[in-house]
Amino acid sequence: MITVPALPAGPALGAGWEVERESRRRHSADLLVAGDGVRVEVRLERCAAGRLRDSYPVSAHDVEVRVGDDCPRALLPGLLRVLADAVLRADTECRRVVHAVPAGDPAARTAAEAAGFRYVVDVDLGRQELGLLVTEPDWVTGTDIDLDRVPGA
Repeated sequence: MITVPALPAGPALGAGWEVERESRRRHSADLLVAGDGVRVEVRLERCAAGRLRDSYPVSAHDVEVRVGDDCPRALLPGLLRVLADAVLRADTECRRVVHAVPAGDPAARTAAEAAGFRYVVDVDLGRQELGLLVTEPDWVTGTDIDLDRVPGA
């Protein structure tokens, strides 16, 4: 069984964005984020404790970012980017920030890709099919091309 760490306290989103309201539970946080004159509902949830727990090989520190339908499409890439950066700064053990979009919604996928997420896989959650996009810190994606060096030696 995976022990799922609690989410860090409310993320610091940087200039132009504020977390106005926060409701926290052990493995998720509901936020009302304000920026550019818009207020958007956001949920941050540990993947291992949330709806994605059985959909891919989750890490205990993976976090799903769910942005409400009230987010204007033009603001979505910027909001996803600042949320992903805030999560990765707050939890240095986070391997993946995941954003799920409805399968077959190319505009949602394009917005996430514009924020630096990359498409990984479609998953079936029973009632809905989602495309999972992820962004990862450099320590996860970095590759040592020195094939003659043994790591840790």
